[in-house]
Amino acid sequence: MQHDLTFASATEIARAIRTGRISASAMLEHYLSRVARHNDDVNAIVVLRADEARARARAADEAMARGDIWGPLHGVPMTVKEAFDWRGTPSTWGFSEHTERCPQEDSLAVQRLMAAGAVLFGKTNVPVALSDWQTFNPIYGTTNNPWDLSRTPGGSSGGSAAALAAGLTGLELGSDIGASIRNPAHYCGVYGHKPTFGVAASQGQNTPGFEATPETDIAVIGPMARSAFDLEFALQAIVGMDAIDSVGLSVNLPKPPGRQLKDFKVGIVYDDVEAPVDAAVQDALRELSHFLREAGAIVDEDARPEIDSAEVHDTYLLQLRATTSPGSSELLLQAIANENPSADDRSYRAQMVRGIKLTHREFRLLNEQRHRMRRKWAEYFDTYDLLLCPAATTVAFAHNQRGERWERMVDVNGTHQPTTTALFWAGYSGHFYLPSTVAPIVMGDKLPVGVQIVGPQYWDYRCIQFAQLLETHYRGFEPPNQFLN
Repeated sequence: MQHDLTFASATEIARAIRTGRISASAMLEHYLSRVARHNDDVNAIVVLRADEARARARAADEAMARGDIWGPLHGVPMTVKEAFDWRGTPSTWGFSEHTERCPQEDSLAVQRLMAAGAVLFGKTNVPVALSDWQTFNPIYGTTNNPWDLSRTPGGSSGGSAAALAAGLTGLELGSDIGASIRNPAHYCGVYGHKPTFGVAASQGQNTPGFEATPETDIAVIGPMARSAFDLEFALQAIVGMDAIDSVGLSVNLPKPPGRQLKDFKVGIVYDDVEAPVDAAVQDALRELSHFLREAGAIVDEDARPEIDSAEVHDTYLLQLRATTSPGSSELLLQAIANENPSADDRSYRAQMVRGIKLTHREFRLLNEQRHRMRRKWAEYFDTYDLLLCPAATTVAFAHNQRGERWERMVDVNGTHQPTTTALFWAGYSGHFYLPSTVAPIVMGDKLPVGVQIVGPQYWDYRCIQFAQLLETHYRGFEPPNQFLN
């Protein structure tokens, strides 16, 4: 009875618990047994609170027996990214100097997921400072991709995606400033949603040493799952302002009308000179484009916002590094103190140095550029429902922990490309506050490929709806063979 729910969606698990097909306690024990059997292979779940979870699962079963349903996730066992505060558990962000950091309050998102009925039993691995498209750190070690253990699951929500793909958890919560939800979903063949900026308060997901909780520019929190239908319910659970802002503000994301694929008009982008995309990813997107046309959708391969890709990439990298600069180590700050890259140097390291050193005036001028481009995106969505594009430039690449991120290379159509180049596809939409859903479009005996589904600001559920239609009519999650048992 339990094994056919291993790779089920959280929606299906919740239904099974409500109908008495399985108890919350039995579902939890099933995942705990899989963690004991398989987690050593992937090293996805790095904090485990089994006894606490068992007590909550028993309470969920007792409540169900009384007819008291806590919420849409009643009894569903789940994990969250290590960076989210969960009372009494480490929130180290992979920093060895913060191994003793155990906040005594739950993050707002954890509170909301628990209020929706979830049974939280563990936390998943992250890279140091949540700043890599690989997931490894000196505390917990390296997380592997369940499809090929020699490859990365992505980052920074790499542990989240790996746990889902390996069938170790029912639902996950990640965060994203540079594709940290989107690239792991793409690499591991699961679903992830990067919400519109600011719609889900991130209180309790703070860089160690920083207790202020205003929303960090570009950064968001969002759900990851084995089904696009789970993304809808999980997003509903976490959306909303914090206690201060909710006095005067509320979030009311519009729900799209019922649609079929034939009702959509979409643009699709396969490649860009700023971040060339490997043939394996482009081919998958072209196959999807063919399917959508056959399904009756209008697909335009020449339609994209009237913005310059180089300007997008430069502005994003500069503001990204300025935004994350308060967490920069003193060692890094000292190393770059006397660096002044030439004006024609657009390398990642040069942009990092410039971004960290930006003055407030320079940041505001860049912000003016960003908002002009943001309006071009809004004009684009006056004509098109969505834009489809890559989530990354390659499929999951082999572990490579040597040197700095911009010194590590991946093969793109026979050419070496720095791993940081793929950040273009993070900033292409994310820098302009737009929602994006990643859905798997290649599964089976190949490494997964996902499509990034970008929508207009606040139309998160339109992105998710399209992913649901792809799941139903094109392709959904499939488990990796080596984790089937």
